[in-house]
Amino acid sequence: MSRFDRLFATLKAKNEGAFVPFVTLCDPDFERSFEIIETLISNGVDALELGFPFSDPLLDGPVIQAANKRALDAGYSTDACFEMIGKIRAKYPDIPIGLLLCANLVFVPTQDVFFKRCAETGVDAVLIADVPLLAADEFIQTAKKYAIQSVFICPPNADQATIERIANLTEGYTYLVSRAGVTSAENQAHASNLDNLVESLKRSNSAPILQGFGIAKPEQVKEALALGCDGAISGSAIVKIIEANLANQTQLLAELAEFVQAMKRATK
Repeated sequence: MSRFDRLFATLKAKNEGAFVPFVTLCDPDFERSFEIIETLISNGVDALELGFPFSDPLLDGPVIQAANKRALDAGYSTDACFEMIGKIRAKYPDIPIGLLLCANLVFVPTQDVFFKRCAETGVDAVLIADVPLLAADEFIQTAKKYAIQSVFICPPNADQATIERIANLTEGYTYLVSRAGVTSAENQAHASNLDNLVESLKRSNSAPILQGFGIAKPEQVKEALALGCDGAISGSAIVKIIEANLANQTQLLAELAEFVQAMKRATK
């Protein structure tokens, strides 16, 4: 079993959902970013979803765009991110690690080189946000070669054929997008058909479902679980805490700890 598979089996046995944070690696710099990861893990997150700094993040709203820029302006890129993942894996051998990034970060080094580095540093799963399902096969083949799970997004307008293809392809977890648009903690409106999507994904035997986009409060975690999701992903709300405390790392870590504890409590 993969780390994600073990995680969801363990949580199911405890009748508990997963809380997964998203952060951009090396924001605002390497050492502070690692301290942020340590704080997330020590305060109860179940897995990590990590982004690499990129100049043109397609799904990201202003908050995560700014995180990308901070990391890039500080001189960090893919090499530093893989170095940090290796450091995370060495200290936390059991935490599931997923990447959410754009295809150029895979294409530029070549798929083979990229997924090999994922395997060497301890990545479990990769979601390439701008690869459509119809073009996914070549990425899946290379990922499988290195035992990396391929994760796919279920959009709010997915039809049954799309749902069935997602369920057939996605491994580790299924990323259920709450609404159309880009990431944002402010836009907390969710599509009205999420319950139908969850039901259809489950009927199609999809991998466990994590709901993301606009997840910023414990009540929303509870709502995701009530819909039948297996957990929730929160990104912009976490990155806003980082952005608001760039001048005070101690305060940043304290606020992160409080936020994570509240969100994790909502999964129980």
